[in-house]
Amino acid sequence: MTTIPVYSPDIGAAEVENAVDCIKRGMLSGTIGGDYNGEFETLVSKQCGASHGITTTSGTTALALAVACIGVGEGDEIIVPASTNIATALAVTYTGATPVFIDSESDTWCMDCELLPSLVTPRTRAIMPVHLYGHPADMDAIMDVADRHNLVVIEDNAEAQGANYKGRATGGIGHIGCLSFYINKVLTTGEGGMLVTNDEEIAARARLLKNLAYSERDRC
Repeated sequence: MTTIPVYSPDIGAAEVENAVDCIKRGMLSGTIGGDYNGEFETLVSKQCGASHGITTTSGTTALALAVACIGVGEGDEIIVPASTNIATALAVTYTGATPVFIDSESDTWCMDCELLPSLVTPRTRAIMPVHLYGHPADMDAIMDVADRHNLVVIEDNAEAQGANYKGRATGGIGHIGCLSFYINKVLTTGEGGMLVTNDEEIAARARLLKNLAYSERDRC
């Protein structure tokens, strides 16, 4: 019987050399700084077609940070796919907001955008599409609904880094994209995640909240 692994990370000599160099140079926390973290944020955000990248401890915390950045709370609603990892919905409930579940398409398993307009209410603040198993959701339809109702789009791009939707990289099409670098993802750091965006205000707020609202002057 042939076993097909769910994941098989390709870690070679260059990865080991860079990891050792990072440790020797004391760059153990992205909050404090360091060449490796900054370069990683730049490279990954550029690949997604975004101008800002903010590293996080996981894809889950990237999602939570994204929802926190748009200022939702109790009484607000965010539309999320019914078929996804629980982290997607938990990012909404952490703020006190309510996840509104939308059914999936039978062929892509991504959110069924034909149902999307019927789920928008006066309490809806955002749409959180998930590019499931590497297959992009219908971003044209999602962005159209978002534009008509002034909603924020947060892409859960944990499983689709490197995927393209009509020539555009997933993660950088909506207002915020969230990535995971867990061991079974397209690109792995063992653990880790990232928030990417083209919005300078969202990026600044993400960096602030990630850093416990310390300023650069106050952080020790």
